[in-house]
Amino acid sequence: MYYCMYPYPYFVNIPTFHYGIQPVQETFSPERGYRPQPIQDTKEWKDYGSNPYVVNINEASKQNETFRTAIWTGNHLQVTVMSIPPGKDIGLEIHPDVDQFLRIEDGHGHVQMGDTEDHLYFQRNVFGDDAIMVPAGKWHNLINAGYKPLKLYTIYAPPEHPFGTIHNTKADAMAAEHNQYRY
Repeated sequence: MYYCMYPYPYFVNIPTFHYGIQPVQETFSPERGYRPQPIQDTKEWKDYGSNPYVVNINEASKQNETFRTAIWTGNHLQVTVMSIPPGKDIGLEIHPDVDQFLRIEDGHGHVQMGDTEDHLYFQRNVFGDDAIMVPAGKWHNLINAGYKPLKLYTIYAPPEHPFGTIHNTKADAMAAEHNQYRY
């Protein structure tokens, strides 16, 4: 006899003849090699390079206080966490050979994209959990439209910034970019 006679997919029919002996889901334990890792302090963020790495990206994004910090730089992509102050922006930019993925974790903003600096025809308001895809060769900007820092992470493919990049402020990022392209 079944406890619930409603058909799938609304309810699952559960046999009741083993009511006292229910299966228990096995959990990982330290004896089996699983060791929970504490969430890192923001002062310890570093670039883990091409080494295997697992991170709670939501928490990492929310804890980050820097404008941009690379947390993983591989041969073919790079992950950075960012914090944009209220009323500020990333800055109008273009990556000729790099696709970019941005995900808003906390806050809200306004994204602009277009073929030229003067013609940003694509404009959307973005909120927590929104993802933004920026094709290579598109001018783009992300503006914090809220009253608290805009927390996000971004993935560049291929990597855009040097290994270990940490820009505490937008001014630091602009200075590093200026020095990177000087001949």
